[in-house]
Amino acid sequence: MTGIVTACLAALARLASGPSVHCVEDRPCRGQCIFFANHGSHLDFVVLWSVLPEDLRARTRPVAARDYWEAGRLRQYLATRVFRAVLVDRQGGTLGQLRAQMDHLIEALDAGDSLILFPEGTRGSGQEIGSFKSGLDYLARQRPDIDLVPVHLHNLDRIMPKGEFLPVPQLSRITFGSPLRLVDGEPKTAFLQRARKAVESLGPS
Repeated sequence: MTGIVTACLAALARLASGPSVHCVEDRPCRGQCIFFANHGSHLDFVVLWSVLPEDLRARTRPVAARDYWEAGRLRQYLATRVFRAVLVDRQGGTLGQLRAQMDHLIEALDAGDSLILFPEGTRGSGQEIGSFKSGLDYLARQRPDIDLVPVHLHNLDRIMPKGEFLPVPQLSRITFGSPLRLVDGEPKTAFLQRARKAVESLGPS
């Protein structure tokens, strides 16, 4: 039953967003990876997840806001049973709590799953990409052999803007870039700036 729901949701997400998908490489990800993208809508991870090849989608887990996806039984069901999301708190917390959240992501990676991550940490305006938070850098240093794949999402903020509960069907564009990895000795700030520019460079000119 869950498999049917998963297939239907993926089809509905593609129908609502009309995505054109572009890959710099021949495939979004050849093995295990962390997709990291700009963030402007609650639809972002759903659409990104929906356009992945079926075999890759089956082993890819989005990192999503606990407060949003635990608000109501339907969202909880979708998050835990369909998307298999790794839920995190957006409001921060103590250093120990933040480390525990990152450990959950590491556990997912060690189980063989790929992740969808939004390094801005919150939804932006859709016009500019905000500064990246340190979580992506932490994962890159903890698991340096996993490819980091930049993804640019275009127009999803107009399909489901902040404050809206139903999407307004429009066309969107999802672009997968070439994977990158942390360079030996690269400082955190330099790496996060490079990762942000990798996403930004995939946007429409």
